[in-house]
Amino acid sequence: MSKAMVVDDSRTIRIILTKMLSELGLEVCPAGDGKEALEVAEREKGAFSVIMADWNMPEMNGLELVKRLRSDPRLASVPIVMITTETETRQVMAALEAGANEYVMKPFSRDIIADKLRLLGVIA
Repeated sequence: MSKAMVVDDSRTIRIILTKMLSELGLEVCPAGDGKEALEVAEREKGAFSVIMADWNMPEMNGLELVKRLRSDPRLASVPIVMITTETETRQVMAALEAGANEYVMKPFSRDIIADKLRLLGVIA
């Protein structure tokens, strides 16, 4: 089974994404912020098919997390989807330049998430 990491400081968003991703056939590892995400990545030995991360989080924000993930050889090629309320073009560009593969605006639907995962080749 493919594995996804969901990183968001909102427990509600983690629950919603976990449900959506589980329905799409993915095992989900949640994390509440960027620092916790790095711990989860270490514990799971980087074995993810996709990482979905919020931008605005305490401890380590999503942009810094993307940069850290891209610097780890085990995670450098794992697709990353930023999921956020940030809508300014410069922020979208910053996320993509840092190494995010896709960008999803909140609020989102199951169909939007599924489309992004298909686009990235995570699901059929």
